[in-house]
Amino acid sequence: MAHVLAVSGSPMEVSRSAVLLRHVTDIVTSHGHTVDTLRLRDLPPAALLHADFADPAIRDSMARLERADAVVIATPVYKAAFSGLLKTWLDLTPQFGLRGKSVLPLATGGSIAHALALDYALRPVLTSMEARHVVNGFLVLDRFIESPAPVEPSPLEAPVNIHAEAAPALLRVVEGFLESLGTRGVRSVA
Repeated sequence: MAHVLAVSGSPMEVSRSAVLLRHVTDIVTSHGHTVDTLRLRDLPPAALLHADFADPAIRDSMARLERADAVVIATPVYKAAFSGLLKTWLDLTPQFGLRGKSVLPLATGGSIAHALALDYALRPVLTSMEARHVVNGFLVLDRFIESPAPVEPSPLEAPVNIHAEAAPALLRVVEGFLESLGTRGVRSVA
């Protein structure tokens, strides 16, 4: 089974892209894969912005990436592109840091037009880092994700609700990712 690094590119504590990421990683773990979730917002801002490659938290994030067989990246779309937080972290990643890995890019946004950010902004970056396979990405519209409130239970433990209108297409994309890992047959996670 594969070891998957799930990267949350949202700068917010409570975000729809984090909800989406958790929904997808629940499916991935239900197929026997292990998942390690990295929330980029938890990395030291000064280390990210000043490209402090020696910072222990940055080094740890790179070691976690290196150990992964595959990566799932979730980001909100801002100004027709993936988050600046994700871009900053990817800029610190070694040039060929995705070599040999399957990657599933996911995004959330307010308009279907934001889907272009996956193909025209994020995919070229991931491809340039020599990912073995960048699976077709998927954008889930904000209105199709019930975002947890920042109250108890914690946002990380709250139930995930992806609207039925978005769920079937999302499952097809996740199935493509699982096939790239050698797993077939997606089961929905309630």
